[in-house]
Amino acid sequence: MSREQFWFFHPFRVRYSEIDGQGVVFNAHYLTYFDTAITEYFRALGYDQYADAKKTGVDFHVVKSLIEYKAPVLFDQEIDTGARVARIGNTSLVFELAIFLKGGADALVTGEIVWVYTDQQSHRPVAISKPIRDLIATRERHLA
Repeated sequence: MSREQFWFFHPFRVRYSEIDGQGVVFNAHYLTYFDTAITEYFRALGYDQYADAKKTGVDFHVVKSLIEYKAPVLFDQEIDTGARVARIGNTSLVFELAIFLKGGADALVTGEIVWVYTDQQSHRPVAISKPIRDLIATRERHLA
């Protein structure tokens, strides 16, 4: 996965509390980086997921998380987490994510997160609305 595949990046600096005894980011923290990047991705699009869920009673649930480690991410490194919607299904979004050193070209970590749009009363999948699809497609040209 290359930096050029992403239009959106969220910066982080690895904190001491995020590393393990080997000085490498502890594995669970990569999901926090990914989750934060997805939240900021939608903020950059102007979509308030939480307000929309409160208004409609429909929200996204994570159904899959995948992390692939290619190189260690270390204490105090400045990193950029790229996020993009790779695919939109009828009821799901597939995010591709990657962590790069600040300004770096090679992904240190890659990931995939799958969300399903779900009625919050029945917990059953529902179709992703056209306004959400159209908003994502404004930046993800491969989905238009």
